[in-house]
This record gives sequence, C-alpha cells and structure tokens, in this order.
Amino acid sequence: MKLLAALLLLAAAVDPTPEIRYFNYQRSVQPPTGASGQTCAVLDTQTFVHASPELADLRLYRDASEVPYVIHTAVQHLPAERPISPLNLGRRKGKTVFDANMPEGEYSDLHLNVTGENFLATVTVSGRQSETGSATRIGSYTIFDFTGQKLGRSTVLHLPKSNFRVLHFEIGGPIEPDHVEGISAAPAPSSEPKYLTVSDAVYFVRKGRDSVAEVTVPAHVPVDRIVFVPPAEPINFSRDVSIEVAEMPSEKDETAERLPAPVSGYGNLLRIHRVQEGYAINEERLVVDPPQEFLDAPEKWTITVVNGDDAPLRFTSVRLEMVQRNLCFEAAVRASYVLYYGDKVLVSPRYDYSAWFAPQASVPVAALGPELINPGYEQRPDQRPFTEKHPALLWLALIVVILLLGLIAVRSAKRVDPPAQIP
Repeated sequence: MKLLAALLLLAAAVDPTPEIRYFNYQRSVQPPTGASGQTCAVLDTQTFVHASPELADLRLYRDASEVPYVIHTAVQHLPAERPISPLNLGRRKGKTVFDANMPEGEYSDLHLNVTGENFLATVTVSGRQSETGSATRIGSYTIFDFTGQKLGRSTVLHLPKSNFRVLHFEIGGPIEPDHVEGISAAPAPSSEPKYLTVSDAVYFVRKGRDSVAEVTVPAHVPVDRIVFVPPAEPINFSRDVSIEVAEMPSEKDETAERLPAPVSGYGNLLRIHRVQEGYAINEERLVVDPPQEFLDAPEKWTITVVNGDDAPLRFTSVRLEMVQRNLCFEAAVRASYVLYYGDKVLVSPRYDYSAWFAPQASVPVAALGPELINPGYEQRPDQRPFTEKHPALLWLALIVVILLLGLIAVRSAKRVDPPAQIP
C-alpha cells in the first residue's frame, strides 16, 4: 500500500512557474504619455494564434516583475429571458388586450409568444409605473407569420429601453385571446459590445441550389457571431443557414480519419421591408450565432445558405467576428510593459486584482506593439512528473502491486486451519 501511495504522489503535478525565458513571443504594451491608473490594451487576433487556449499563458511584466491584469469584455452575462404570464386577457373593442407585470430594471426587446401561422397584426404598447398610474404610449409594432410565403416569422417588439412596471398590450389583427401565451423579457444591456473581424469571405460558390462559402480561422481564435451583408436585391427574403466547423489536417496527418467530427450549427437570415394591408413591416435578422464548441487547431468553416427554389442570394460578404477583449491593468506613470506568451504549460493566473477590478467608463488605451520572438527564449525543460514521462512504468508497478496483494491473500488462505470434523 505504501508503494501505491507513493505512485499517486508522483502522479500529482504542480503548476509550473512562469519565467520570461520560457515565453516564445512578446509584444510591447505602451500606455499613453502621462497615463496612470486603470489602463487597457485591445488584444487582436494575432495574440490568440500563438497563445494557449483562452489566453491561459499571457503574462504582463514591468521590467522583471509580473504585473496583475484582467481580460475584460464589454459583454454582460445577462439572465435568460423570463416568461411573463398575461393578465386581464380578453377582447375589447375588437382587439385582443392584456397586461403584464414587468421585472425591476430596464428592458427593451420583448418576445410576444403567440400561436398560429400566416397572420399579420399590429401591437400597441403602453406603460405605467403602477396599477393605477397614468399610461404612457410607447409605440406600435408589427408582428407576422409569413410561413405560406416562405418569409419567416417575427413576434419581437423592439421597444426603446423602458422601466415601466406594468405594460398594456392591444393587438389588432387575427390574434384571438387563446392564441396569446404571454411575453418573454430579459434585462437590457447597458452598452453594446465592440467586435473585431476574425476572418471574412466575399465569394460564394453554387452547390446545387445552395450558396456555400469557406472561411479559415486560426487555432485558438474565438468566433462570437457571424454577420451577413446581403445584396440590395431582393429586398425581402428568408434563408436558412447551416455552419460546419471542421479541424484542418496538419502536415503530420497522413489521413483525416484521426480528426474529430465536425461541429454543426444552424440559423436563419431574414429581411423584410414592405407595406402589407396598411402595416409597415421592417425586420432584419442578418446575424447568426456560431456553434458553441471550438477546436484546438486551425479550422475550416463551411457556411451554407439554403436558397430552396428561390434565386441564390449574392451576398456582399460574410464576416466571422469576435467580441473585443481588453487586457486591463494598473499603469504607473512613464512605465513601459511587455506582454509575454507562448509557454503552453502555464495555467491561467489568479490575481487579487480580478476580485476588486471595476471597469471604468473611459480609460487610457495602451498601444500593443508588433509580435516579436523573445530574444532570450529557451525551451522549458520537461517538468512533467516521472509517471507522465513513463506511463508504462506506472501501469507495470500497479500490476506488480496487484499480484503481490493476490499472493499475500492466497498464502493467508492456506494458513487458516480447516474446520474440525463433527463425529
């Protein structure tokens, strides 16, 4: 048992310590002249390519001292949409009406959850701060389902940011009270995030009736959304989209059989600008969410627009974008910094700075210099535990321990006296 315990202790690995000489790449980080306090540098896609996944090996130094930092994005992790049941649902003056008690805080886009197909209706929304308060008209919005025309469906109400506690809805059109299931709402983000282009394509090829574009994404670079730029004509369209992400074989791979299975995703593109039955309809959905699983290797993205029986759309471009990520730290006056990365054994750092970091509305932006090879680079010695370097020996030792325990058990069984015979 002591031998087994010793083997388990050998298998326990210790997080390696960062050292400047073991980083393969470096970039200067220069705050503006005279800047001090919270300062941020925008991380471009080039940094992701040679860094570890999720930027785990990034380290910032001033001279030879490590400087704590935070990687900050403007994306707010908001709660999921909350379903809200309709109140006082019924018919009044030929319209379907209902109320909804809204959550605390601001909200904007609302999803009106209604059943049915092939309809066109207008929704007038007003708000009050209390059940008995005076009402304020917010606006009128068009909802539709053009399934029969293959132009999709939209029941989203694009309200301006509002904080009314009670909303009143009046629906004019073929929507009966039993079609209304309620609304869904989520808190409105305080600001919109910025995006950087990862890769783009301007050329689609025809495959049957589909339009297909292929885009290459370097390893480790995240993709947070896919933006389509459609042609001016046709004005109205609805197209399904499929996305397939596959790992590209390296020069060492003689066959693609060893590669993981592709990751798939789906979406829908919609643009409608028309007046129908006296209703003005203006709806655009030209952004598709990417698959949520990414590969630790260069990737080939195959984007397929399904045209069906319609004429293929000649897209101006399709862009793969990532949310802008900022490396933020506390800068000293007239100090220079260097960002190092390219040491794959490091894990993400844990700084106290991340616990009390609070992003400021306006901060100095540090200039990120070009990527350079670290002139003092040395290959890190193999610091893996003995058991990782020689896994066969670990299994051999475990087998020996099992055999010894079995031998001891057999000998112990032979030493036990047989039970006495009863005459």
